[in-house]
This record gives sequence, structure tokens and C-alpha cells, in this order.
Amino acid sequence: MRVAQLNFHRDAAGRAPAELLAAWPTLGQLARSAALGGAQVRVLQASGHRAILADAGVEYRFGPLDGTRLQAAIADAEILHVHGLGFGRELRNLAAISAGRPIVLQDHADRPPRLWRRWHWRRSARAARGVIFCSREQALPFTQPRLLAPQTRIYELPESTSAFQPQPREEARRATGLHGAPALLWVAHLDANKDPLTMLDALALAAPRLPDAQLWCCYGSAPLLDAVQQRVAGDPRLAGRVHLLGRQPHERIETLMSAADLLVQASHRESTGYSLIEALACGLPPVVTGIPSFRAVLGEGTELPGLSPVADAPALATALVAAWARPQPALRAAARARFDEALSPSALGRRLVDVYRDLLS
Repeated sequence: MRVAQLNFHRDAAGRAPAELLAAWPTLGQLARSAALGGAQVRVLQASGHRAILADAGVEYRFGPLDGTRLQAAIADAEILHVHGLGFGRELRNLAAISAGRPIVLQDHADRPPRLWRRWHWRRSARAARGVIFCSREQALPFTQPRLLAPQTRIYELPESTSAFQPQPREEARRATGLHGAPALLWVAHLDANKDPLTMLDALALAAPRLPDAQLWCCYGSAPLLDAVQQRVAGDPRLAGRVHLLGRQPHERIETLMSAADLLVQASHRESTGYSLIEALACGLPPVVTGIPSFRAVLGEGTELPGLSPVADAPALATALVAAWARPQPALRAAARARFDEALSPSALGRRLVDVYRDLLS
């Protein structure tokens, strides 16, 4: 099975191909997973640079994705897998040269088009035989207003996987300095969607029942940093137990996740939830909001703790207390088992190749 994965999104920083692959790990993870599942994969990345690279059985071609060059690059592909739902013009051009081969689109936190753009969006989307969302529920904003044709196939699959591995907890604690019972880990921006203020409210409410809890926060962008600092400074229940670590190298996140006891996330919306997948890879049990993508990542009937309503600090506090009361070795084993079952590179590859086979049927 020969697959071309196309990414029309250009890097605003104009990074060189090898640098871009390192900066966008999910671009390679999905391709390598498909290769593990048995597909022959070529990744076509829109770029001002022209290059061909190879890694782990995947070929990466960088350059303009248009005209005869694109036609030649997809000539031997049986499946055309397009990243993103916002490339209408590019999708119409691709359909014109696809010779009827199935095209599947993958959602990456895309929102439905504005009302005045819907006719054009709908016209472009007709080219797709299928669309992949992390959760089928995420398709509703597209299917309910009939932006997608009735015959369009909807698939449920996460956007990526992780190469993280569990490390011995005590060694990871010595390496990172994490402490607390529990040691809670936050890996997310400090913005309104990630909702760190609800997380802090929950920790304050849980503090009397978790007197030794410590919260460790890793984040990139932080528009709410001042509000977070003011919230911590203004509440004696939070004094001395909130540690703002800021941006951390990706490899250190792996060690921090092995050192922590629980991952806490308060997101209102996520296309998938990379930090959640990485935590499960490290065997770190999560306490997170019950949004569609998180529910899909954790699976129906999960043994894992904590699916809390969005913006509900008391419920999140209760979930934290309940998760810490459960046997921790069993929870850590269940977290890694979920990753191995459905989210590991090999598991994601099997699921993705099943999608490709269905598209060809």
C-alpha cells in the first residue's frame, strides 16, 4: 500500500528541512507509524526549500506542492492523506490530478469555516472520501451543518503518538527534583483554553485532603502568567506548593512525567492532547477534563481516573483526591497499557492502515 501524506501548511520561520522535522515531531510520528503498519509512506511538505530526506523507511520531499512537481510526487500513491481541513484551493487542485484515488483529510484543531465561506469549503470537501478526527464527536460541527457530504466516511484516530518510555520513578525524581505526595504535573500553555486558574482553584480546594501535594507547571506561551502568579500569591492554601518551571526541553518532559504521580489538565478544547498521550507513554495517570478528544484517547470504560467537567474546580479537586487514593502502581500500569493498546507507534500504525484499507474498499 503506497501512501502520500501531504502537508500544505508552510513553516512561518522558513526552517531547513532537517530542522523542521525536529521541530515538528508529529509530522514524522504519523508517517513512521503508518510505515510500521505496513504502508509505504512518502511525506510531501510545502516548503521554500527543496530537499529529499529519508528516515525510518519514510521518504520526505520538501518544496512547492503544486503543478507538475506535485503530480509526479503522487503518481505512484494509492492513498492521498492531507493534513488539515483548511486548504480548499489546494484540495481542489489535488482532486483534479488524483485520477479518482481516495483522498482522506485529517483534522488538526480545525474549526468550521465562517458562514460566508461555507459554500466554497463544502465544494472543496467533496473531494475527500474520508475525514479523520481524534473523536467522532469532533466531526459534529462539520456534519450537522452538512459541510461534509453524507457519504463522507468519518474515522476516529489520534493525530500522533510518542516515543516516550517510562523511567524508574525514584531515579527520575532525583534527576528532576520533583517531590510531593502527590507530585502533580501540568504540561500546557497558561492560556484561557488550557485554564490554569481552574486547575489552581481545584488544587486549593483539594489541599486540605492532599496536604503534601505539590504542583509543577511546564508551559510555553503564558498570557495568563500574571494572573496565575497573583492567584498563587493570594491564597495561603497554594503557598509553597506551586512551582512555575516555564518552558522545558522535550527530553526533560519525559523525565518529569516519569517523576510525577498524576498529570493534571483543565483544557476546554483539544484536537487530540499530545501531553496526555506522552503521559500515558510514561505510565503517568491523568486527571483531565472530559472533553471529546481526551475521552477518545483514554478509551471507553477506561480504568484510568479523572474525567472532570470543564471549568468545574470542585469536580476536578474531587477527581484529584480520588485518583491519589487508588493504588498507584496499578494506575501507572494501566496508563502504559492504554498507550500500548491504542496509542503506541505500532498501534497507531495498525489503526491508520485499517483506515487506508477501508478507503480503498
